[in-house]
Amino acid sequence: KHLQDVFNVPLVIQVTDDEKFFWKNMDLKRAHHLARENIKDIIALGFDVTRTFIFIDTDYIQYLYPNTCRVQDKITFNQVKAIFGFSAEAVSTGKIAYPAIQAAPAFASTFPIPFQNKKMRCLIPCAIDQDPYFRLTRDVAPKLGEYKPSCLYCKFIPGMDGPDSGKMSASETTSCIYLNDTPRDVRTKIMRAYSGGRESIEEHRQMGADLEKDVAYQYLSFFMEDDDELKRIAEEYGSGRMLSKDVKNILCDVLIPILKDFQRNR
Repeated sequence: KHLQDVFNVPLVIQVTDDEKFFWKNMDLKRAHHLARENIKDIIALGFDVTRTFIFIDTDYIQYLYPNTCRVQDKITFNQVKAIFGFSAEAVSTGKIAYPAIQAAPAFASTFPIPFQNKKMRCLIPCAIDQDPYFRLTRDVAPKLGEYKPSCLYCKFIPGMDGPDSGKMSASETTSCIYLNDTPRDVRTKIMRAYSGGRESIEEHRQMGADLEKDVAYQYLSFFMEDDDELKRIAEEYGSGRMLSKDVKNILCDVLIPILKDFQRNR
């Protein structure tokens, strides 16, 4: 959304119900239902409706398929195997074929109606776990006479249990903040979140907090828009002058209004 606001550019959002079906052991009807719910979440973030095109793979496949075929024609199983670690014995053909479906939307020619056959370059903001798909896309693009897409990789938001627990996961109810959580739920989860503060106040005053491990500070680095204030908190908390509960209260003040706005729009 920030990129769209700053550069006033069209945005395409691919919602991959087929990927969920292949990888999440999920019924296709359920995957499609979740895709529609995800689209409601996306719309609630406030994208420019005149410059945003959102589609679900299984609904838009008639337009995806021509470029999907072109991509599939230029890649081999050995390439897919090397990039994704597939083995011929243990992987379904759906998983083998899927990467080409995710590659196709990187080309403007996949969208003859929204883009009216204009040739346009593509910037893909995504999480780092999506890198294999788009490395494959960049490899195949010149063979198709298409522009190579560029990628802007994002960090994962950590789980509430700390950096060693991995990224936030919706399947672990205590490790994440849900978009439909109440303010009370959010505050409770934040106040219980893993802290980079020390075991005692005396030790904390002496050594300061470990900002890399502190969940509340890491969340502020994502959601606090005031960079100067974030820098001040880092200095105060990292030096031990600010306590963990102070940072967690600040995060509550930042995050709860964002969620309230989202829920109202939703």
